[in-house]
Amino acid sequence: MKIVERGLALVGLLSLCLLFIYALQDAPTDENFEKKLINDYNVYALQVPDDLNFAGEQMPLQNPDIHERMDRELLVNTYWQSNGLLMFKRAKKYFPVIEPILKKYGVPDDFKYLAVIESGLTNAVSPAGARGVWQIMPATGRENGLEVNKNVDERYNLEKATEVACKYLIEAKEQLGSWTLAAGSYNAGKAGISRRLREQNVSSYYDLLLGEETGRYLFRIVALKEILSNPTQYGFNFRDKDLYNNVPTFKVEVDTAVKDFSQFAQKFNINYKILKLHNPWLREPHLNNGSKKLYQIEIPEKGYYDLVR
Repeated sequence: MKIVERGLALVGLLSLCLLFIYALQDAPTDENFEKKLINDYNVYALQVPDDLNFAGEQMPLQNPDIHERMDRELLVNTYWQSNGLLMFKRAKKYFPVIEPILKKYGVPDDFKYLAVIESGLTNAVSPAGARGVWQIMPATGRENGLEVNKNVDERYNLEKATEVACKYLIEAKEQLGSWTLAAGSYNAGKAGISRRLREQNVSSYYDLLLGEETGRYLFRIVALKEILSNPTQYGFNFRDKDLYNNVPTFKVEVDTAVKDFSQFAQKFNINYKILKLHNPWLREPHLNNGSKKLYQIEIPEKGYYDLVR
């Protein structure tokens, strides 16, 4: 009997050792990925990091109000797992487009996470009329040189929209004095933030009493920055092949009207749907272009799309 008990104890100890070794593994490999999908879900209280910042400006986490608000956004965004995984997937695809434009304009790299919370890195449409990844309003787009009408809406052009966002943020920083306040103004407007600073006689975003959306805004940005920068720490497991990638493209210049984009697409061995995927700023199946404006239309390189014939 004692021999059996010792044997069972040895088996138990060995099993615990194996589980411990398995738990220490980091990013899943192809071999163990499927196994980890089963019985691998737990909910934990999160430790708010002691040192968080936005664009180099420190968060005053010693303030209990700030600490609790940060804790909330980390929890909400960590345990909204499906959305979180989609953010990792889309970031791999769109951050390489956004990052060099931010750098070109001297806007801190952290602002790419603003685009994440604005639209989920999709061409979102808001009830107020904002459009695209950067959620630009029609007047703001036109004021910054974008064409915005039923035929062409360049708010859906990620490169051009990112440039508009940069111009706005630089102006907001100069007017309000910090990148933190500039970020808040992207939600509430420069005039709105200025008025509240004046009324409440403070100079920091963290000292302002704001409405629910604007009050959570910067904390959501920093939460997404923290989570997307440290996936395994927050329980996100994926392989590089699980993420989305940009399809290489080349640009075709057009300075005339285009009567039918379906026929136009066929010249490049793609269909209208694929043309629209790469050029969402083309809002109709034709291009008016009475002014002979020069447009650059992106065409995917050959071999990336198999058409069903």
